[in-house]
Amino acid sequence: MSAPAHIDPRLLRAFVAVAEELHFTRAAARLYVAQQALSRDVRRLERELGVELFVRTTRQVTPTADGERLLPHARRVLAAQDDLLAAFGQARPLLVDLNSPGLATGRRVLHRARELAPDCELMARYESGLTGAAAELLAGRLDASFGRWAGLEPALRSGLEQQPVRYEPMAVVLPEEHPLADLPRVPVAALAGEEVYAGAGNPRTREWTDLARHLFEGHGIRLASPLPLAVGDEEFVRIMAKTRNPVLAVVDFPAMPGTVRRPLVDPVPLSPVSLVWRKGLVHPGLDALRRAAAELAGAEQWLRRPDDGWIPATDDGVMSVQR
Repeated sequence: MSAPAHIDPRLLRAFVAVAEELHFTRAAARLYVAQQALSRDVRRLERELGVELFVRTTRQVTPTADGERLLPHARRVLAAQDDLLAAFGQARPLLVDLNSPGLATGRRVLHRARELAPDCELMARYESGLTGAAAELLAGRLDASFGRWAGLEPALRSGLEQQPVRYEPMAVVLPEEHPLADLPRVPVAALAGEEVYAGAGNPRTREWTDLARHLFEGHGIRLASPLPLAVGDEEFVRIMAKTRNPVLAVVDFPAMPGTVRRPLVDPVPLSPVSLVWRKGLVHPGLDALRRAAAELAGAEQWLRRPDDGWIPATDDGVMSVQR
């Protein structure tokens, strides 16, 4: 067996789980990852080591001789990593960006992660958008964030990793007196001729503005002109009252005085949400976040696309890959 210069501990953890469970489905459930992702990690480890680690049949999974030989070494490496994390990994809190107060996806994942890892301190931060958060992640001033991975520049993505979490249905926030406000759901085509605000001009939310451009294309919807950055609910409501523009949002966007929030349909546009973190980050709080995201995505069917769901073609490959 010829070992490479470096082996990702995640791959060893996947291998040990399968070797102990002798079942890919049970091992995936134990690690809170998709079975496809677990199988991919085991195959990657086999490629890196240049050996076959398991004999797989339709009825059982058994370690090969090389798998048996690797198992005690892998357990020692993981035990040493756990000891290291116990000594230093919890010395500082994990800083988790939730984009904006009131948005449900990140908040629910964070809440569940705190339950899974009660001894870790996971602190919420609010950076407004993933583009802004990405720079903070790369600089080490944030540890994790949520948002649309495909909307980041390649240079930013190269230093980050991601895990798909949710297809979040999108909505439009309308002034109460808007002609479309009486509809329970607003067809995308009904916004033709409107100027809809989607963060244009805000350098921290470029991924969201780009998503809006894809959605509006071909529907006769114009992107509203840039506005001063509004921080806080009061300022957001004040600026919206001056412009009277509809605002592109998600269905969990918090209620604002003088407005109504209506789901968009025909098609149902989806905001692809990933958990994003700095490449190489090792922290028990991140492990808890990833487990929480996978658990909620499975229980709530967050990664199940409705038949009439829409996302940009650029996001298709991203969201189909679960690490």
